Amino acid sequence: MSDRMHAIVQSAFGGPETLVHKETDVPEPGPGEVLLRVAGAGVNPGDTVLRSGRVPGLVTLPWTPGNDVAGVVERVGEGVTRFVPGDEVYGLLPVSRRGSYAEYTAVPAAVLAPRPKNLDLVHAGAVPLVAFTAWQALAVLARVRPGDRVLIHAAAGGVGHVAVQLAKELGAHVIGTARAANHEFLRGMGADELIDYTATDFRTAVAPVDTVVDLVGGSYGPLSLDVLRPGGLLIGASIDPGTDEAQAEARGLRYVWVTAEPSGEVLERVTERIEAGRLRVTVQRTYPLAEAAAAHRAIEERRTTGKIVLVP
Repeated sequence: MSDRMHAIVQSAFGGPETLVHKETDVPEPGPGEVLLRVAGAGVNPGDTVLRSGRVPGLVTLPWTPGNDVAGVVERVGEGVTRFVPGDEVYGLLPVSRRGSYAEYTAVPAAVLAPRPKNLDLVHAGAVPLVAFTAWQALAVLARVRPGDRVLIHAAAGGVGHVAVQLAKELGAHVIGTARAANHEFLRGMGADELIDYTATDFRTAVAPVDTVVDLVGGSYGPLSLDVLRPGGLLIGASIDPGTDEAQAEARGLRYVWVTAEPSGEVLERVTERIEAGRLRVTVQRTYPLAEAAAAHRAIEERRTTGKIVLVP
């Protein structure tokens, strides 16, 4: 293989045009890492937030964005025994200067798992972040039990449509907010009630719930407090949650912000669900790596159903 590759490199914060497709060096895997030939890199709303510079402390420029990844192991670094060259894997990368928007990336082996047998690598690249976020929110933080009422905002999006499926598997009565055009899609994912947020104030259309998963943020944060039962939990999953723990506590409610922690072990639980047919991640569209800017624009228009994936 060549020692050069194509990657997306961002040297200044700003709009999608700051994502530059260029030639750069192939990274070397360090101790505990593998060099991965990328086959699919999921694009997430958080990627656009980091690109914009709204949270500059998380990123050191220049950098290559991207946390979702699936691909083929090319080389292994010192101490790696779990994987060998040729293995097909997927995982969630920690935020660093070496992301997945590239032909190759060096990845900590501990965050990887073998790809699900019933997914190709492009579709596997759409899974990690949305699955981790939904799992952490519903299974770990909310500890959803049978009979709980769960409201999921932006239910047709990447995290949202996975959260609908997981909440349903945990036995919840699942309510989602989404455009009317996405209601049939979400019924197929298991949603029990759907609210067209473009036509209806969700607060007037839903009875009190135990948990809200807010994937929108901004004004949706404080508005969501209005639909929680006493002691209910609001889980924020956007960079601008619009509310905080103090506001929730003042009303006898709870608030927590969810993060997706990379873990190969947790990803293996996700794999089990995918291979058993209990979890589906929908890929709406793929883009060539060189069109990363167009993929970000699609995300920012908030009209995506499921996930977008870059294919090097």
